[in-house]
Amino acid sequence: MFMGNSGQPNKTRPSADAYYPTARLTYQSKLEDPYSSHSVILARVGEGKGRRLLDVGSAQGVLAQKFTERGFEVTCVEGSAELAALGKDKCHEMIVADLDKPLPQLNGQFDVIVYGDILEHLRNPMEVFTGFNRSLRPEGQVIVSVPNVTHLWVRLNLLLGRFDYADRGILDRTHLRFFALSWFKRFLSDAGLEWEEIIATPAPLLLVVPPRYHGGWLRALHSVNAAVTKCWKTMFAFQFVAVARPRKTS
Repeated sequence: MFMGNSGQPNKTRPSADAYYPTARLTYQSKLEDPYSSHSVILARVGEGKGRRLLDVGSAQGVLAQKFTERGFEVTCVEGSAELAALGKDKCHEMIVADLDKPLPQLNGQFDVIVYGDILEHLRNPMEVFTGFNRSLRPEGQVIVSVPNVTHLWVRLNLLLGRFDYADRGILDRTHLRFFALSWFKRFLSDAGLEWEEIIATPAPLLLVVPPRYHGGWLRALHSVNAAVTKCWKTMFAFQFVAVARPRKTS
């Protein structure tokens, strides 16, 4: 059992109503890909040094474990009781809560709040986003990742008259909300945030291509993929990762 900086044991606060259709699916780690949203998020949070971090939509603790190892006191919020059980030993506190219902009570304020691949799954993402952000310190940092619905692959399929959902990816069948770059920027602004940086991540070739075909050629191709994505975000970005802070009022 993980012990936080205060010496208090990990706590799990279950909710009998919490249920997500993806509960039995473990969230796929993208940490091996240096260009993925997971790697970008980790690069931006820095070292914890005892700071408090809220991981919203933590799944089984893929990122929470890394945050903890970096010295953060991590509180996780997860909608699936099954996934929360897998992740509860990777953080200081695990809260099980259905985010389409009234938000759970949080203890204190946080220096960093991370929304990793969660907002697109919610019926009211702005309500959840602004609700949790009330627990952000005035100088705190928000890091959020969302899929890009204007990716070339989606555009080509629409041109051919297709809009087919899948088990994973931009058109994941559990996605309820879709984001384009312009809408994402407006979403952040409407939430009272100023974005410092928006990073475009490329299509995850290392996950798409079967492992038996991996090699130097694929990593080289993926590097080119990342470079092209950086140059033309709206067309080739698979996801957007924003780093933002509360807007200063004069």
